Amino acid sequence: MKLVTAIIKPFKLDDVRDALSTVGVRGITVTEVKGFGRQKGHTELYRGAEYVVDFLPKIKLEIAVDDDLLDLVIEAISESAKTEKIGDGKIFVLDLEQAMRIRTGETGKDAL
Repeated sequence: MKLVTAIIKPFKLDDVRDALSTVGVRGITVTEVKGFGRQKGHTELYRGAEYVVDFLPKIKLEIAVDDDLLDLVIEAISESAKTEKIGDGKIFVLDLEQAMRIRTGETGKDAL
């Protein structure tokens, strides 16, 4: 099992969710986060004053998947989140040693 963490632009969330549903993902955790990468934020003009926005709004997705689905999930996220502009995001994959569904007590890939 793997834990896929993706950081994407907020307006791409619906596209990514639809793409993940298409490949068979049944659960996803979504968190609104702020951060920056290579773009290091940007400057904006507000009421005539210029100010720096250091942390940009992003969406963090966490998806626990079985190993068979991993490549499909990564492809679905990368294709649906891509705008080909700076700040499209990142995908991280971590080993997931154990999962347990609290309600039923199922463990492993049955819990996903």
